[in-house]
Amino acid sequence: MRPTPETGTAASSARERVEAARALLAHPVLTAASHPDELSFVRLHAPALRGMFKAQLGYVLVVEASFARLFKGPLAPGAPSRPARRRDNSPFAPVTYTHLALLCAALLAPGTGEMILISALIEQVRADAATIGVPIGDTLPERRALVTAVELLVRWGVLIEADGTAMAWGERQIEEALLHVARNQLPHLLARSLTGVVTPDELLAPDPPAAEQPRRSLRRRLVESPLVRREDLTDAERDVLSRERSELTRALAENFGLTLEVRAEGALAYDATGSLTDEPFPGTGTIRQAALLLVGALLAEREPRPGDTAVLRDGRAVAGLAIGWPDVEATLARLSSQYGKAWSSAMLDDPRNLREKIAATLAEVGLASILPGGLVIHPAAARYRPQPNTARPTRAARRLGDGQAAYHPELEL
Repeated sequence: MRPTPETGTAASSARERVEAARALLAHPVLTAASHPDELSFVRLHAPALRGMFKAQLGYVLVVEASFARLFKGPLAPGAPSRPARRRDNSPFAPVTYTHLALLCAALLAPGTGEMILISALIEQVRADAATIGVPIGDTLPERRALVTAVELLVRWGVLIEADGTAMAWGERQIEEALLHVARNQLPHLLARSLTGVVTPDELLAPDPPAAEQPRRSLRRRLVESPLVRREDLTDAERDVLSRERSELTRALAENFGLTLEVRAEGALAYDATGSLTDEPFPGTGTIRQAALLLVGALLAEREPRPGDTAVLRDGRAVAGLAIGWPDVEATLARLSSQYGKAWSSAMLDDPRNLREKIAATLAEVGLASILPGGLVIHPAAARYRPQPNTARPTRAARRLGDGQAAYHPELEL
């Protein structure tokens, strides 16, 4: 049976809405300059997307001609943090958030026009910083730190480099850079109003209405977190996961293109395309390859059993295999010796730094918890065990004898 034009159009429209929703989840600030195609789909399906995000996740979507902003709720307790990042993917330092706040305040100041020289902007930032006791000088490191915050606003589309670049100014390669200011976007940067907020804890506190709606809060957890541990769910959320799995599966698939997987220890919404996540795993690079190998080696050495648990710092018992730092370091040293030729020499020269970065990577994707004495590897890590790829013997290897050398295992990373 051939689809009619009406059904074909409906299917195409549904795909566009899913792609638009996924784009907003991955990039809560979409601009015409940074994501023109995605923004066009968002604008085309704005009414449906507003209703869907509100009903499914309790999120608010603002759509304007030049940008779209998805206001997400605060992260659930225990969820991996999602810091702002530099271009090299390293997280912002606390002082960089201060620079970012000062920049936004300066851009919103009365008299600031649609075009501004970067020197004038930074001068205003330094003046404002001095009034609150935060000295910002003009050394090269301080200029680079300011430029890091400026570049984030460029990536968000709040600032557009009209002439020259912030990076070149920060490196003293040019004397000036001209920036275009998208002032209409600035009021929409904060996900929550600061009115009445006194402490950072109040700003980051869970959204009370979401906590009172277990279906919505569970969907939030699954959409935003790489792995949801069963012990982190409330009793009401566990009940929804058990009783309404079919409806939950349908909602995640139809609205976000995600596949729900549920196990005894928890659940995850799997993205088959890998395009939605901001922290791909395993991925490429020394840290992720070493993390994958470490997980496989530790699971093979320890042979975890169903029901293994460990106690976290807050006294909660969580599913997983507890492994002390000495054992982690010994296994990592063996892997470094075996596979180190393909790894970064800088990482190999600092084993403690390598261990800490691997542990942080595993924690970010929910596959491990970090304790003072070691790691707790979650059972879901078993799905990432590397598989050996036994290539056929080469002609040179066969000449060496019986061809055993040809079956050197190469890990599929």
